[in-house]
Amino acid sequence: MNPDWMGNHRETVEALMRYCNAYASVYRVEESEYHGIRYSYAQIQVLDYLLANEGLCGNMCAVARQLGFKRSHFTKVINRLLGKGLVEKTYLPGSSRDINVTVTALGKALYEDYYYGKLKRQLMPLLRDLGRLSPDAQDRLRDALVNAVREADPGFSDTNK
Repeated sequence: MNPDWMGNHRETVEALMRYCNAYASVYRVEESEYHGIRYSYAQIQVLDYLLANEGLCGNMCAVARQLGFKRSHFTKVINRLLGKGLVEKTYLPGSSRDINVTVTALGKALYEDYYYGKLKRQLMPLLRDLGRLSPDAQDRLRDALVNAVREADPGFSDTNK
């Protein structure tokens, strides 16, 4: 096997892998804290998605797929958030399967604290650099990432397209 299969993309792909590996090593660890409530990046991702999609009711399996979570992991994250009082869930009328999960006032306060603390410090440089790309280049980068995830997980659904 030729180790040069990435061609002139090696440095970019390696940088992306380093980012993914660094993130994966900490995303389930509850190392952040808000008023005695410890939380993980995975939990923040779910809060972020729910806040960005408030008012949309739907199947939690679809939410898990959209976030790229396996259903069992997503259930664990939701249960942790429920146990901390950060979200609440209700069954949709007429269904014993479809659940609506909403962020509580405490969950919103935790997310706001995270946003103004860690998120701005950690992700704003990335967003600034992405903003330097043309809209077309941003679309192509997004499509490449979505296609890579779709190849790795055929059940992945990109509802933002």
